[in-house]
Amino acid sequence: MATTPDAQSGTAPDRPVIFGEVLYDCFAGGPEVLGGAPFNVAWHLQGFGQQPLLISRVGEDAHGDALLAQMQSWGMDTRGVQRDPDHPTGRVEIVQDGSRHSFDILPDQAYDHIDADTACELLLEINVALLYIGSLARRHPVSCRAMESLQAQGHPAFVDINLRAPWWDEAGVRALLRQARWFKLNDEELRLLEPPAATTNETGAARALLEQNGLELLILTRGAAGALLLSRDAQFEGRPPELERLVDTVGAGDAFSAVTILGLLRGWTLEQILERALTFAARVTEQRGATAADPALYQHYRERWGL
Repeated sequence: MATTPDAQSGTAPDRPVIFGEVLYDCFAGGPEVLGGAPFNVAWHLQGFGQQPLLISRVGEDAHGDALLAQMQSWGMDTRGVQRDPDHPTGRVEIVQDGSRHSFDILPDQAYDHIDADTACELLLEINVALLYIGSLARRHPVSCRAMESLQAQGHPAFVDINLRAPWWDEAGVRALLRQARWFKLNDEELRLLEPPAATTNETGAARALLEQNGLELLILTRGAAGALLLSRDAQFEGRPPELERLVDTVGAGDAFSAVTILGLLRGWTLEQILERALTFAARVTEQRGATAADPALYQHYRERWGL
C-alpha cells in the first residue's frame, strides 16, 4: 500500500487520517504531557514526514491553546482539531507501578464531542490513505457518531483497539473488528477478546481472530517479549533490541502503531515493519513521555529507512 506522491504529475499524497482523543497525560507527582494514542500516532507520523490529519476536539481553554501551539510548532495540520466552548481539553491521571500503568480517564471531555459533519467535510478536501481509529472515542455517542460517519466513507481502517476499562463494551469492539483491515492489540487484550482454549496457544487465538473477522493483518504486541504479525498466509515474530535504559513504557504501543502505519503507507514487507516498529518503540521507552520533540530522532530513522 505505497502512497508516495507522483513528483512529476504533482498529485497530492494520500494522507493518513487519525481520529480520536487528544489529552494531557498527568503523571502522579510529575509533569503534564501531551498524549492520547491518536495524538501520539499522528505526532510520530508527522516526524516521519507523512502529513497526517488529526481529527479531534479540545476545549477553549489554556490546555487547548497549548496543544494547538505545540502541533503548529511541529508542523502539523491543525484544521481537524475542533474547539469546544463547553467541555475541557482531555485529561488522564496516570500512576506508574513498575512497568505497568493505571489510567484514570476523566469523563465528558472535549474529545467526546467531535462533530461528525465538520469532520466529514474536511475529509472531502484530501486524499485519504487510511483511517486510524480506536475504542475510546466510541464511549460517548457524539464522537461515536463522528467515527461511524467517517467509516461510512469507505476508507480502509487501521484499528488500534486500546481497551481502557470501563470505557469499552464487547459489542462496540466486535463492530470495530468487523470493519478493520488492520487490527492491533496487545496480549492482555487478546485474552479479553479471544480467550485461548486449553488446547489453543496465543498464536492460535490470534489467528482465529484474524480469520473470523477477515482481517488483512493482525498486530499483536507483547511488551518486553516483542510482537507478532499475522497475515492470511504468513506470520512473523520478533523481540525488541536491548535497551540502554528503560524510562517509561507508556508510549511504546503508539510508537509501534505509527511505524506499522508508516510501513503500510510505504509498502514495506512485514519483516521490515516488524523490525522497524520494534526498534522505534524500544527507543521511545528510553525517554519520559510518549513522543519526542527532537527532529533529529526522526531524521535518524528517516535516513536509515530511506524515507
